Amino acid sequence: MNSPALTRRRHCQALASAGVLKALPGRAEAPRELLVPNVTGLYTVKVARIETPRSAAEVSGLLRAWPGQVSIGGGRYSMGGQVAIAGGLHLDLREMNRLVWLKPEVLRARVQAGMRWRDLQDLIDPLGLSAKTMQSYANFTVGGAVSVNAHGRYVGNGGVGHSVRALQLVRADGAVVETTREQHPELFRAAIGGYGAVGAITEVELDLVPNVRIKRVVQKVPLEAYPDFFQHAVAGDKASVMHNADLLPPHFDLPVAVTWRETDEPLTEAARLVPRGQRYALEQNVVWALTELPGGAKVRKSILHPLLTASPAVRWRNHEASLDVAELEPRTRSLSTYVLQEYFVPVRHFVAFARGMAQVLRQHDVMALNISVRHSPADALSLLPWAREEVFSFVLYYKQRTHAAAQEAVGRWTRELIDLVLAHDGRYYLPYQLHASQAQFDRAYPEAAQLRTLKRRVDPAGKLSNAMWARYL
Repeated sequence: MNSPALTRRRHCQALASAGVLKALPGRAEAPRELLVPNVTGLYTVKVARIETPRSAAEVSGLLRAWPGQVSIGGGRYSMGGQVAIAGGLHLDLREMNRLVWLKPEVLRARVQAGMRWRDLQDLIDPLGLSAKTMQSYANFTVGGAVSVNAHGRYVGNGGVGHSVRALQLVRADGAVVETTREQHPELFRAAIGGYGAVGAITEVELDLVPNVRIKRVVQKVPLEAYPDFFQHAVAGDKASVMHNADLLPPHFDLPVAVTWRETDEPLTEAARLVPRGQRYALEQNVVWALTELPGGAKVRKSILHPLLTASPAVRWRNHEASLDVAELEPRTRSLSTYVLQEYFVPVRHFVAFARGMAQVLRQHDVMALNISVRHSPADALSLLPWAREEVFSFVLYYKQRTHAAAQEAVGRWTRELIDLVLAHDGRYYLPYQLHASQAQFDRAYPEAAQLRTLKRRVDPAGKLSNAMWARYL
């Protein structure tokens, strides 16, 4: 016997097929908008179609068949439309999340590009292995991390591209190409940190390392002494695994260095990985209070931050590498949102840039939660390197309102910071809001001329694109 709902559905289908429903006022359904958002809630892109392929062959077929522009996306953590192009086809690769193969004996794994780092950790942790380089949070997709040449806190490793052995790419014409440092090296170099300009990354072969116990060591260091401190106490110590230094508001002038060093001491945290699905309500409330209540910056600097780093901590490397970005997520992003920026500064300019950055942030009353300082050696691999030489990176985490006037204000002080970093022979990072002028982009990344030449050769119609490349490339 048919249910009432099923009977009604069939009745409506019959009326529709006869053209009756179409004639009734108020019954016509408007086409559903296809929107590709990002984590900030800003700069959502309206696309014509979204597909979720599960193989390189499907990606190839979609690229061959689609007549217009195509964008590639993963976790959608880039913040300025880098994963979508208006009116185009968006390929959401998050269903391409299989392990291709795992070879523990040679410390290597190959995964589909849509696999998240946390999913890889679940597979390799029981074998005592860890990803060599990744972001501080494990929610990002592997292919997305390679596409932006992400980095974490790993001492001496630089961008994730240095731990990539091979990439499978699907070019704009649908050709599936295996690339390495020796095989199609120009495509390999352009894909690492190339934001999908020359091909869709569909598989990634990665270096792994042993999972080890690490101990947290916290030290306050004068700003002027920090470069020498890092060189001798961190880079000069073979036990150093991860490191960053926090610069806290409002003055950002006293680095709190946090180093994780390999150790044989007993664990203070038994879990091998951060449990999935935890609730972070306390963290959300604390972040809101620090940014909205009077004296929040003072409370963080004098009370909260010391409490967070006071207790001894010994845990597995994989535990510290499996942090969940949910701990940063606010309760709502309707009125305000949390955003990142990042600037790469040669070691010789560390102090001058730090002081100049702090001045800009204070002048514009930026609601900065903190600046995290990391380190990277020079990058001689990627075509668009963010580290032309040895650099310190300044990762700015701040809160901004979502209305148009606030976005314009952020754009003004962002361009001031870009001018500041360019004046100190540095560069800004590309996966964030697209506030840079064309002149600033060209000055920061003169290698883009080589990328344009290569793209004209492998993608002459400009099929592969996104909001960022539509603006700058």
